[in-house]
Order: sequence, then structure tokens, then C-alpha cells
Amino acid sequence: MITPASLGPRIAIFGPSNAGKSTLAVALSQHLNIPAIHLDQLKFIPNTDWEMRPDADFAARHETAINNDSWIIEGNYSRHIPARLERATGAILITSNRYLRLNRYLKRTLINGPDRAGHLAGAKDSIKWEMIDWILFKSPENVAKYASMIDDAGVPSITCQNTSDLNALYAAWDLPARKS
Repeated sequence: MITPASLGPRIAIFGPSNAGKSTLAVALSQHLNIPAIHLDQLKFIPNTDWEMRPDADFAARHETAINNDSWIIEGNYSRHIPARLERATGAILITSNRYLRLNRYLKRTLINGPDRAGHLAGAKDSIKWEMIDWILFKSPENVAKYASMIDDAGVPSITCQNTSDLNALYAAWDLPARKS
């Protein structure tokens, strides 16, 4: 079985929106004493309703992050995955049911707010139809692309295809219990 240590000091976590990437990154960060980096925090401007930074600014922040000696980076941003996987020593892909992810999105936006892992500082969360559309119809097709990119990178990896797999991973790695 793959262990957290066997994934090395630079772990990339991928998966569709609201699959549990941020929560896993924080749990692994605490377990391995490696900094967690949430790409949404690099992509979006704090204290806004998720306003994006200019592409060049995000690209520079991403490049700085991946050039560190150790990290657990969660997020996708497909254009930047090849550079991230070139530096990664391990990868995790999380997938799950789109309706479960929609429920998580609604819960995190309406209830959890700033208490959730990876939250954007000072963000003014609101339900966005674009995000609902992304969760239900667009992001599922990206999972196969992420899996292929991870395979091509040849790094040690693990895939959690559903909530049961993810819960088993938390238990096997003795990570703090996650909230659904």
C-alpha cells in the first residue's frame, strides 16, 4: 500500500470541485509537517466574491509555489498541471459523485464559510450558477484527463474513486477524521 511518506515531499492533489482536496491537503500537511498550498488562494483575490487575479500573476505565484522543496498542493488549473507534475514526487486523485459535490458546495457556501479548509481569506461567498454548472456538467469530464496526466508523469499515485475510498485512506494513513 502506498503511504504518505512514499509519495515524497511534493504531493499534488487533483480532483473535481468539492471532492475534498483542500481537507485532505490540510490533513496531510499536519501529518507530514509539509506546508499545504491551496491553488484557489493563489488564483483568487482575498476579500472579494472570488475575483480572479490576472493570469500572469497566478502563473508567477504557481511557479513560486512549485519551486519550493516541499509542498502539498491541491487544485487543478489544467494549464499548470504539467509544470506541477514535473516537480511532484507523488499525486492523489479524488473523485466522487457530482450530486454529493453539489451538496458540499451548497453547504460550504451557505453554512461553513470561512471555517472550511482552503477558504479564501475574507471571501464573500455566494451561490453561483456557473459553479453549479461546473460541478454537475463540466468538471466530471476532467477526471479522466487528470488521471492520464498523472499516469504520464510516472509518479507514485493513488486514486480515491468515492467517499468510501477516501474514508479508507484517512483511516489507513491515520489522518484526522474528515467532515463530510
